[in-house]
Amino acid sequence: MNPTIKDVAKKANVSIATVSRILNKQPGYSVKTKERVLEAIKELGYQPNAVARGLINKRTQTIGVLFPDVSSMFSSDLLKGIEDIAHERGHSVIVCHTTLSGQRTMKYLQLLNEKRVDGIIFTSEAMTEEYYNVLKEMNIPVVLLATQSYRYPLPYVKVDDKHAAYSAVSYLIQKGHHNIGMISGDINDQLAGLPRIEGYKQALLDRGIPFDEKKVVVSRGFRYEDGIAQLPKLLKQAKDLTAVFAASDEIAVGALSAAYELGIRVPEDLSIIGYDNLKIAEMAIPPLTTLAQPLYEMGKAGTEMLLDMLETGQAVESRVMPHSIVERRTVKPLS
Repeated sequence: MNPTIKDVAKKANVSIATVSRILNKQPGYSVKTKERVLEAIKELGYQPNAVARGLINKRTQTIGVLFPDVSSMFSSDLLKGIEDIAHERGHSVIVCHTTLSGQRTMKYLQLLNEKRVDGIIFTSEAMTEEYYNVLKEMNIPVVLLATQSYRYPLPYVKVDDKHAAYSAVSYLIQKGHHNIGMISGDINDQLAGLPRIEGYKQALLDRGIPFDEKKVVVSRGFRYEDGIAQLPKLLKQAKDLTAVFAASDEIAVGALSAAYELGIRVPEDLSIIGYDNLKIAEMAIPPLTTLAQPLYEMGKAGTEMLLDMLETGQAVESRVMPHSIVERRTVKPLS
């Protein structure tokens, strides 16, 4: 028969309430009492029951995370940051793969509600009225990660996409490039698609370079296949480009592959800069110069904010994270 919390309390000569406070890291006991209880737990081989603890303190020590695409390197970097902080602070993580499907997202929100998660991190997707109403009814802390909402009062952690894209294109201009094309993500994506196009345009205009719509091709997403498909299209409609800004590293690496197939040397014939600084940027041939988002740090920051809200019951301020250029070998300076 498995030992119970009552057995631990009896062996340590303390109350059940004291054992419960020690297990849940609550105050109200001495160091010696804690040592005596932990020793009793060890000797008895007691395994705390998470469900039972949850009934007592109304916490399950779990958080839910919703990702549009769990297979992407982008998501994996965020998730590592999330899990490191969650486990450090005694929480487990339930990951949900929504595939940008509204129906699937609603299904997972219902599941997380049934699992009584303590809080939710909502990533890389627009917050709709339908989602928000469900989250409001759940009455638990929510943090938006790599996304934000102007309409709903939810704290967020993200990079300023327009400013980051502006920095990437400005870098190309500083290297002597003026005939710059762009392979964009979905222009209807208000979170990452449109802001990065706007940053591209603004960088050109601020330096007196006219914007030419023929120098921008729009993809359906931000994947490797989009870069392969769109670079030939871009070069066909915009002659004599010296550089290309890709709206993600996966697009950029796809463009590198397409350039190789076309016999175009990078960076000798064409410079390419990406966006994200994923692991694939280091692995590319040649290694990709890119605009870095601190994805791991963003995951950590979002989780810290969520758990702080959970522990204090107080609102937290949103955070705009810094971005930077990581120079590798795909951008050639022009004299």
